[in-house]
Order: sequence, then structure tokens, then C-alpha cells
Amino acid sequence: MGLKILIEGASEADRSIIKNTLNEICVLSEGETIEVLPYDAIEDVDKGVYDFNIPNLVGLKKLNERSSILNAIILQAPIGIALSYNFEPAAPESNAFISINPMFEKITGRTKEDLLELGWAKITHPDDLEEDMAYYKRLQSGEIKSYSLEKRLIKPDGSIVWVYLVGALLILPGEQKPSYICLIQDISKRKEMEKELAESERSKSVLLSHLPGMAYRCNFDRERTMQFVSKGCHDLTGYDSEDLLFNKKLSYNDIIAPEYKELVWEEWHRILAARQPFKYEYEIITASGERKWVLEMGQGIFTEDGEVEALEGIIMDISERRRIEDNLRYNNEHDAWTGLYNRRYLEQLLEQDARGQLTEKRAIISINLSSVQILSMTYGFHYAQELIKRVADALKLLCNHNYILFNTYENRFVFYAKNYKDKEELAAFCRAIGNTLESILVVERIGCGIGVIEINESNKDDVGKLLKNLLITSEKAVNMAERDINICFFDEELETKIIREAEINHELTQIAEGSDDNSLFLQFQPIFDVKQNQICGFEALARLNSRKLGLISPLEFIPIAEKTKLMVPVGEKIIQKALQFLKRLKENGYDTISIAINISAIQLLRANFTKNLFEMITKMQANPANICLEITESIFTSNYQEVNRILGELKSLGLRIAIDDFGTGYSSLARERELNINCLKIDKYFIDKLLLIKPEDAITGDIISMAHKLGHYVVAEGVEDERQAEYLARFGCDKIQGYLVGKPLNEDAAIELLRKYKQEIIIEYGV
Repeated sequence: MGLKILIEGASEADRSIIKNTLNEICVLSEGETIEVLPYDAIEDVDKGVYDFNIPNLVGLKKLNERSSILNAIILQAPIGIALSYNFEPAAPESNAFISINPMFEKITGRTKEDLLELGWAKITHPDDLEEDMAYYKRLQSGEIKSYSLEKRLIKPDGSIVWVYLVGALLILPGEQKPSYICLIQDISKRKEMEKELAESERSKSVLLSHLPGMAYRCNFDRERTMQFVSKGCHDLTGYDSEDLLFNKKLSYNDIIAPEYKELVWEEWHRILAARQPFKYEYEIITASGERKWVLEMGQGIFTEDGEVEALEGIIMDISERRRIEDNLRYNNEHDAWTGLYNRRYLEQLLEQDARGQLTEKRAIISINLSSVQILSMTYGFHYAQELIKRVADALKLLCNHNYILFNTYENRFVFYAKNYKDKEELAAFCRAIGNTLESILVVERIGCGIGVIEINESNKDDVGKLLKNLLITSEKAVNMAERDINICFFDEELETKIIREAEINHELTQIAEGSDDNSLFLQFQPIFDVKQNQICGFEALARLNSRKLGLISPLEFIPIAEKTKLMVPVGEKIIQKALQFLKRLKENGYDTISIAINISAIQLLRANFTKNLFEMITKMQANPANICLEITESIFTSNYQEVNRILGELKSLGLRIAIDDFGTGYSSLARERELNINCLKIDKYFIDKLLLIKPEDAITGDIISMAHKLGHYVVAEGVEDERQAEYLARFGCDKIQGYLVGKPLNEDAAIELLRKYKQEIIIEYGV
């Protein structure tokens, strides 16, 4: 027969706790059990009440010989047990009826004597006392038979221990007044874990509530069936979390934009197979119909067998980031003024297409409107820009999927043509461009050039070279004199010119770097003083003797040097060589002979030009009065005020300044009064006219007269005939230069010429 314990008023749950506890500690022989029953189930029950500390309790009758076993069990129970322990300090006469087991003492940290002296109210945490007392009073009054709660007890050192307490009435034999049994279990570790868990959950809750999106856990199925969805769901999708849970109203897959559904599903398959993190950007459609860009980051949760158990991750709204990226991409690929694709995007497309096979015909067509610069100078920048905008709008009408339009540079457009039939189709399209622009440009009295390059296997890979050749082709079209709008296809002749230009540029680079000091040399053309009847100076003329191309005219290599920014270092080499010749002239006794040196706008406007020039002059011990700097009229189109200021500075330091090729460019006699110059060099064009028209009809004499009135002396260029010289002398021209006086010479020949003509009259003027 099993040992049965009777507890008065205990609930079913409390009885279960007591039973489990005793079973956990008690070692029973076969067939023995412990039952915990309510008091009214008295039949066939072995009843016994024992003091848990004193085995031989006086005044109580032992009802069963097995009671000693029960006493041992309670003494060793892993929970604290107390009988008739009151909330108040106990009176001495009642101590015999109060029993407290060792585990109760251990949990509370106090001995039985201490506990009896204090009562349980004194060791209960103040915040828990009111609730415990309320239960206790209800128990005493018979309102309830038992109660349970979690509360804190205060140990002697002031520390806190959390306990789970079960209190119940205990009916003792022969007692009218029920006793009280208290069971406590130390749950401090559990409470600490609960606290940490609560803090963790709180932190997660705070984190999830502030995420710009939603956290989730879902099944790995096409519907993305959600097991958990954070509160951020509503802000992200417009749907409540509950709407998506287990597909209550709709699945998450329903929210994904149709064009991304399959892509997202395939991406999840790919990363799960590789056990990699998931990261993918796509669009969703919210409850209001708005499209949003989202970034989903997640991972698969796998079972021990390697099966996908669930997907977990977070989905964030990146619409603003994508908007910024789209704006940046648009600005990166488009011209701000016309809204057309820009040069950068054209280069990207050409490079991208070059990596693939050339399976269709492709070409680039340039519309060169460089003549619009004239309108900008005449009517202002905004006028020219408005014209470009009108041109862009007109060209847009010719666009289709095979002809894409780009604004590649100032006053230049490019069509990227694909999948055309043949060259004739390209030519027809170019004529359509010309017809479209003619009505706009004819009013402005300007033209344009249309250059075309067909792309093939030999030129497709070097995009930079391709666009450079296109520019050259369009420039050639601009300079064709046939019509206002001309079309030019890139051909072998142009390719030869480009190769030649590249070779010249290579040699100029070597000269600028100092690795080739022999290719560049100077020749010196004599200048004759008409009034003094003697050679008074030389003009230094740069020459380039190419190892591959032979002798190259300055009319060819100087523009290349200016275009490639090599003019500054090459120009310094020219100035050094000219000053070296001037020093040699001085050493040979010709200290009054001057040197004229041509200077470009790029050199003149360079920072520290004046400082660097005078450092070279000082080093060569040259007299500034013997140096004349020649500039072309076109230099004033760059920055008139700044150019004139620099010229004034140079003039004040003793140098002479001359305008070369006067009458063919930007200057006018009306402006000459403002310029900081000493000399006008009349262009050969006017000198040649002297042989074709009557002397009285020529205006050259008028130019000389007006220049003198402005305080300038005059040099006539290109004098090759005695009649020209006679005319110039008659109208008071100060100096002449040309083949009549002498052709350009090397240094030795120039010095020999001075010796030959010293103190001699080389030309008879009849004066």
C-alpha cells in the first residue's frame, strides 16, 4: 500500500508540485507510490504529521510506522517547507508546533530561531508584503484553501532571493484550528533569466519599432507565408502585420511587384543552395498602389537534416536612396541644359558594345555647331544657349531606337546609329539632319558640319580615338566651302592626316620633355629698316625637322602644340633658342640688332609668363629693347582686358610689342589706340594687292598713315617685288620683311648676311 499525505485546502496545481518534488527526492521500493490528496479523501489513507527537524515529536500520535520515512523525505526535500510559521514573531510556547526544514533555512539564509524571532513579514520585500498578506488573511478566514505567488525575501546581508511560494491550510489531528503549511522554491536564476529575456525582448522591440521597414520570419514557399511580422509592416506596405500573418488577408508575395516575383524567388533558391546571406533590391506595391523600392536582407534557417525550416530577415524601404541614385545617374548620364544623354554615357555605351560581337552595323554621326561661338560673342552667352536648346529639340524629332542623340560637348551633338542598312541610309539620315537644322541656322547666318564614322572591328575598341577622329571629321565638314551644311565621311585621307598629327604630337612631347633637342630649330628672316637703309633685326621662325616626316611647317605643328597644351614648354624652347641667337649677335658686335619672337595666347595668359621670360632674358644678358614680341590679332578674342594688361606690363619693362598679320583678324584701327603695342605688321595679303591694283586704289598707304598717327611704327610682311618696296617707301613704311630682303636663314647664314650688307644699301628707293 502506498504512502499517502493529506494537505488541507491545496489546489490541484499545488498538490501536483508537492507530489513531483517528493517523487524527485524519495527513493521508493517497487510498488510504492506517494499520493497527495485533499483532506476529504480520507479512506485508506495513512495519516501522519511530523516535525521536520525533531523525529520524536511529543504530543502527536504516530499513525503509521512508515512516518519516519516521510520525515526523512521532507528533511531532504529540494524545496523549503514550513509548518505553522506565522507572519509575526512566534511566542515561545508555540515554537513546538512550528517546523522549518533545512532547505527553507538555506533559501532564506536564516536559522529556524531567526525565522521564528522575526516572522515571515519582516523578511518579505516591502513591495511584495501587501499582496502576500492579503492572500494569507483570505486563507485564515477560510475564504480560500491555498494560494501561490512569486515574491522576494530579504536575506541577512540585504540581498534578495526570489521564491515561488505555495501556502495552504493544514489540518492536524485533534486540532480545531487549522495550521498553515508554506512551500518555497528558489527561482532567483529563473527570474534573472526572465529579466535578461525581458530586456532582450525590450531591446528587440525598440530596434524593430525604429527600423525603416519590417522584420519577418516566413515559410520557404512561393507565397512567403509569414509566421512573424514586425510593426514596421504598416509603414512599409500600408497593411497591418495581422493581415500578412499566415496569409490572413494576403500573402507577402502578393505585395511584390509582378516583374520581380520570379526574380526574388529564383534568388532565394540560389542563395539557399549556397548557404549564403540573401540581399536583393526590388519593388513592392503598397496598399495605396504606390510603388516602393525595398532592400531585403535575410538568411535561411535550416534543420539538423539540412532542410529549410524558415526564412528570417528584414525588408527596408530604400525608395529615397534609389531616388537619389536615379537622380545622380540621370545627372551623370544627361546634359543639364538640353536633357540629352551626354558624352560620358556615349562613351559607356561604345565601350559596352565594343566588348561584344559586332553583329550589326554601327556608326557615330557628329553635328558640329562651332560657328555658334560667333553668335555668343555678338549677342551673348544666353542667346547662343537658347539656340542650342532649339537645335536639340529639333534633333530629338529624328530619334528612334536605332538613332540615339547625345550632347557631347559645347555646341556639338552626336547620333549613335545602330542596325542601319548601308552607307546610303546613313547619308540620307545626315541629309535629314541638314534639312531639320537649315531653317534654324539660315536665320542666324551660320552653318554646321556633319561628320560620320562607321564602326568596325579595327576601330571599335579605342573609344577615345574614335571620338577624336569623329571631331576631326566634323571639323573638316565645317571647313568645307560647298554649302552652309556639309557632310563628311571619315576616310583614308583623314586617317592619314590623323596618323601624321599623332606623330607630330609625339615628337613635340619629346621636345617638351627635353629628350629631343635637335628636331626643333629656328630660322631667322631679316627685317630691313627703310629709313636707315640697313638690316635692323630678324624674326625667329620655328621649324620642326621630324625624323619620320621630314621638315614640317610651323603652320602645321604650332596649332597641334596649342591644341595639345604643349605650346607652353615648346614655346619656352623657342624663346631660349631666340635669346641664344641674340647673345651670339651681341658677341659678334651686332648689339643693336633686334629679335622678333612669336608668342601665342596660351603662353601669354600663362601664370608667371612675364616673370619666367625676364629670368631667361637676364640669364642670357639680353637687352629688352632688342626684343620684340609678336602676337596675332586673334589673341584678343580670348580675354581682351587681361591680354592688354599683360602687354602693358611687358611694354613698360622695355620690350616692344607688335601685332602680326594686321588686317586679317580681330583688330581694327579704332581699337589700335587702346592697345599697349609699338608696332603693326601689315599682312602679306595687302602687300600682294599692290601688284594687282593701281597704287591710288590701295589702302595700304592709309593703314600706314593712321598707324603713325596712333604712334606706332609699321612693318610690311611678304615684300617680294621692287614695286612693292617702292610703294611702301613712298608712303612712309618704316620697315619691310620678305624674300626681297632675304629668306629665312640659319644662324650662321644670318650673321654672314649682316657682314655682307653692313654699311651697304641693298635696295635703291630713289630717295
